[in-house]
Amino acid sequence: MAKKVANQSKTKPKRTIAEKRASKEAVEVPLPPKGRYINPLTDYGFKRIFGNSLLLKDFLNCVLELTDKIVRLYYVNVEQKGRTKNERDSFYDLHCTTSRGDYIIIEMQNLPQPFFKDRVVYYATQQIQKQAKKGKWDFKQRAAVYSVNLLNFKISDDEDNDKGEYHHCVQLMYKKTKRVFYKKMSLIFIELSEFNKTEEELKTNYDWWLYILKHLSELKEMPEAVKRSRVFKQLSEEAEIANMTPEELNLYDISLKNLFNQMTPEDIVKSYQKELVSSQKTIDTQAKRIDTQAKELAEYKRRYGTLNGTSAKSRTSQVRARNSVKARETVVF
Repeated sequence: MAKKVANQSKTKPKRTIAEKRASKEAVEVPLPPKGRYINPLTDYGFKRIFGNSLLLKDFLNCVLELTDKIVRLYYVNVEQKGRTKNERDSFYDLHCTTSRGDYIIIEMQNLPQPFFKDRVVYYATQQIQKQAKKGKWDFKQRAAVYSVNLLNFKISDDEDNDKGEYHHCVQLMYKKTKRVFYKKMSLIFIELSEFNKTEEELKTNYDWWLYILKHLSELKEMPEAVKRSRVFKQLSEEAEIANMTPEELNLYDISLKNLFNQMTPEDIVKSYQKELVSSQKTIDTQAKRIDTQAKELAEYKRRYGTLNGTSAKSRTSQVRARNSVKARETVVF
């Protein structure tokens, strides 16, 4: 009898249908309808776009503004093993080297994380340490390390007094003179959340990159100003959902759900609002186009008669013209 009671105590009480439905609704967040292009802020979207060396090379040349432009890129394993058993491994979103041997780490971060700055510094210095060779080694041969971090939040502190700034380049410097002390390590933070330029305000290729990365999932087509660009044509092809296989689409859906699971309810509401605003803009554009076509049609009817046929007056003129031609032909023959 005691054994039976013990077994009964282990069984979980059955939940009602209402409780099951409530728990399911609390976990599953309906995703907004997909547009024409993928969201580059998802893990899959980010790696799909910048897994294309042409796109990554062009973007990095805009970001780094190097005197010698990057000509070739070589993708490196994103998993970097620790030097010892006690040293932790590192995982990057993207990791590549240039033809000159410089190291570039590219990260995409949607939400703030504790000690994010510490992690960025750790990853960058890890690449410096791994260049050291046993025996005699000239430190002058050390390649530069760049850490490029695309952020969907503000990382800079309020005391920095940098309102309106979205691009931050961090280097070791002399505190008093503000001169750069060491040029071979650069930590770059790009705050997409602070980039608020309109399409009319975009002037540089870098401006266009940030604008498209921030608004790509809302666009119905590439802006006219960049449609002829070889780079942005390639970006359009890589990012278009219609070009994805069912397997790729499934991976993107998983990545999209992971992104939404990280978001707060307020962020989710904002995402839906953006989608609604984008849809409303499309509806307004189509309504204007229909209105213009209706006006053109009315003007056409006023000038040339109905669409089913010409007016009676016009038909009479045509009959007279044909009769005149026949009369002339009769005279000739």
